[in-house]
Amino acid sequence: MASKKLILVVGPTAVGKTDYCIDLALSHSSPIISCDSRQIYREMTIGTAVPSPEQLAAVKHYFIQDHSIFEAYSAGRYAVEAGALVDKLFSEGHDTLIMTGGSGFFIQAFENGLDDFPEADPELRKTLTERLKNEGVEALRCELKLLDPESYETIDIANGQRVVRALEVCLQTGRKFSSFKTSPSIKRDYDIEKIGLIRPREELYRRADLRVLDMMEQGLEKEARRLHPHKDLPALQSVGYKELFDYFDGVPDPLNETGLTGIDRAVNLIQRNTRRYIKRQLTWFLRDKNIKWHEM
Repeated sequence: MASKKLILVVGPTAVGKTDYCIDLALSHSSPIISCDSRQIYREMTIGTAVPSPEQLAAVKHYFIQDHSIFEAYSAGRYAVEAGALVDKLFSEGHDTLIMTGGSGFFIQAFENGLDDFPEADPELRKTLTERLKNEGVEALRCELKLLDPESYETIDIANGQRVVRALEVCLQTGRKFSSFKTSPSIKRDYDIEKIGLIRPREELYRRADLRVLDMMEQGLEKEARRLHPHKDLPALQSVGYKELFDYFDGVPDPLNETGLTGIDRAVNLIQRNTRRYIKRQLTWFLRDKNIKWHEM
């Protein structure tokens, strides 16, 4: 058995990963390697719940706001860069390293690598992107459900570009998009121990709702207005931003079951979509039998 160990802490949004991992990292004299597909972008701060300046000062963090929304970034690229960083840190004398995140696809890419995805078909991509604009993301997700139920259950509904990519791969290759997520594990000279943080579902939802309100108090609307000119970038197809972009653009919500309007409706939608994202995260992580669950 390898003498070096990477502790990989996973769990849904709002479960408390940041504080838990800071304490864990301090106990092991380790930095923290973030595995979050949105906190990696420097232009997004409030809506991605990056660690506070005090938390960043307490422990060295990697992959926090060190890339731009204007550059393409993928799970495959993260797997390469994070793998190289982990090897480097172990070579410098660390015996234990802490990695944490809630982005299941990034985590799986790091653990197992990815099969080679096909090159994008420009015409098919254009057609699906036009459908996204005209029909909305839910119409594409329903089509994806027929072709790849697993991806339908786990892909973020607010991330239209990811839905487009998954459907594109299915239509282009005749294979499920989810089938590209499983490849033989990479051989490593260190052990990986996975810890999952969990709370009762209703408590998670309550914490998430309160966090959205806290983000609004911190200035999420102002941050979203600054990013609004770039709303079509893949990085910004995220819960917390897309709902506000729709509010700025006057996009109607045909269901509007709450009867709320304006900014109140946008905040309510962010809370609702965050809860839905938490549910998808739990679906993803609970399938992994190697995770040791820790009740918070």
